[in-house]
Amino acid sequence: MLNNIGLPGILLIAIVVLVLFGRGKISSLMGEVGKGITSFKKGITEGNKDLEDAADETAQEAKDVTPKSEKDKA
Repeated sequence: MLNNIGLPGILLIAIVVLVLFGRGKISSLMGEVGKGITSFKKGITEGNKDLEDAADETAQEAKDVTPKSEKDKA
């Protein structure tokens, strides 16, 4: 049904939305969408950093703990 919407159809929808909601409401809505996207990206970055820190701590703990047989050799 929406496969053949084309450029004129998109423009018509945009004009109808602009008339219904007004320019101010649409710009404030887009601003909130932008803030949401920025917050989402920040959350993803912080989550990845937390995972990397946890992996580094685990690797350091594994490195600090040496098996008994290796202690006897030294």
